[in-house]
Amino acid sequence: MNVWIAIGLTVLGCYAVKLAGLLVPAGALERPLVRQLSALLPVALLAALTAQQTFSTGHELVLDARAAGLAAAGIALLLRAPFLAVVAAAVVVTAGLRALGLQ
Repeated sequence: MNVWIAIGLTVLGCYAVKLAGLLVPAGALERPLVRQLSALLPVALLAALTAQQTFSTGHELVLDARAAGLAAAGIALLLRAPFLAVVAAAVVVTAGLRALGLQ
């Protein structure tokens, strides 16, 4: 498939999804269940992306330094650390384990 055809189809698909969201009646968005689900959806998507990026390389599941960095970030979150400290903990643990040769 030509790259430009793929780009064009992606543009049309994105536009169609955006248009479908705008055409939803306001009454449907006022329901309590819809409000709860729309509040939880970004969290679920972020968790799925984090898990996919942490535990996979290509088509294989792996357990490496990234998992330890994620665990360090989780511990920092439990200790109510600021966001930058959470990121720093994950980076330091991951980089430290990789420096020790534990890929």
